[in-house]
Amino acid sequence: MPFIEKLPQAKVVDLKKEVPVEEEQILSKTLVQRDDLGMTIFSLDQGQTIAQHTAPEDAMVNVLSGVAQITIDTTEYEVKAGESIVMPANVPHALYAKEAFQMLLVVVKPEAK
Repeated sequence: MPFIEKLPQAKVVDLKKEVPVEEEQILSKTLVQRDDLGMTIFSLDQGQTIAQHTAPEDAMVNVLSGVAQITIDTTEYEVKAGESIVMPANVPHALYAKEAFQMLLVVVKPEAK
């Protein structure tokens, strides 16, 4: 049984095609959801926002297309296709689609004790 069930095994895939951008929408597809790891593809149309929040895990945004404005604490970062940024655990962060963009979000959770 594969660990990443929502994508074909041993096949080249274009993640951008898995969750296309749709007008005025935020869409997502969860690839992996475990106690210690999450992997989700998102698409946000231009102007869409994921409001400021905090999370108890590190989250790495890998921008697949477009341009995201990502605010971590009070600093804004412009992250373009092909670039990544880590949003640290327990630090407020928000995402804004400066241009329509798609991302692979990888969330690494604390180890169970």
